[in-house]
Amino acid sequence: MQITHEIHCPNCGSHAKRRYCLKTNLTQTQCPVCDYLMINCSRTGRVYEAYAPGLYARR
Repeated sequence: MQITHEIHCPNCGSHAKRRYCLKTNLTQTQCPVCDYLMINCSRTGRVYEAYAPGLYARR
């Protein structure tokens, strides 16, 4: 079973989704705007995959 929450992206601040998988204890946070991705164990905190691109300043 999965639980999905709408959150603010920790990288850019726009709307992102956080999914909890109760069977595997994995948490996936994904932002479609800045392509942020974090997959970690919600029980131990171990990070399995992470991708956080840099943000560019406006000119």
